[in-house]
This record gives sequence, C-alpha cells and structure tokens, in this order.
Amino acid sequence: MMALNFRDEKHKKMLISRTKRCTVRLGDVSAQFPEGSIVWITTGQKGEQKQKLYTAYLDKVRVKTMGTLTSKDLGNQNPDINSHEELIADFERIYKRRILMEDTVTVIYFTEVIGL
Repeated sequence: MMALNFRDEKHKKMLISRTKRCTVRLGDVSAQFPEGSIVWITTGQKGEQKQKLYTAYLDKVRVKTMGTLTSKDLGNQNPDINSHEELIADFERIYKRRILMEDTVTVIYFTEVIGL
C-alpha cells in the first residue's frame, strides 16, 4: 500500500478536520501516485514513526507548473492560502529552497474511503 505522508503539523490538523482535499508536490510524481489508486494518508517526520489517519482514493492527479495552479487547487491544498505567492512562501519554508512559478508540481486530489 502506498502512502501520502504529510510532515507539517498544520497539514495534520487540516487532514483530521477533512479541510485538506488535495496536495501539491514538487516535481512530477504522477508515476508514483497514479489516478485511481488507494493510499494511506499518514503524518510524521522523515525517518520517524508515522500515524495513519485514513485510507483515501486518488481522484485526480495532474502535472502543472506552480504558476498554473488554480484557485481551487490552492484552496484545497490549504484553505488559508489565497495566492501563488503565499503557497511559494509556504513551500520555501517546508522545502528550504527557492521555488519558482515555472517549477513543475503534481496536484493530487483525494477523498477518504469509508467502510470496510
């Protein structure tokens, strides 16, 4: 089973409250997370124990540039982010490197799988 892992504590809170319905990842990771896959949504730092929050279905996986992300992409990534510049600043904090509007990103929309 594949996992979509989230390291940031604010993302964990959004995932638990189900206000985060997509993730934007740097680079083209579409081959790693094919549309229609079932994944675990997990949280935890790299090299540390992870917490499984729930199982999810990957509804839509799209490769774009940072500059072509839509307002829907931004809002579902983080409801508190309203612009590309805010997302870039957040990514630069997380990834500790410069992010450009031309950088390739993968947008992964997911929904929780409920039931057995």
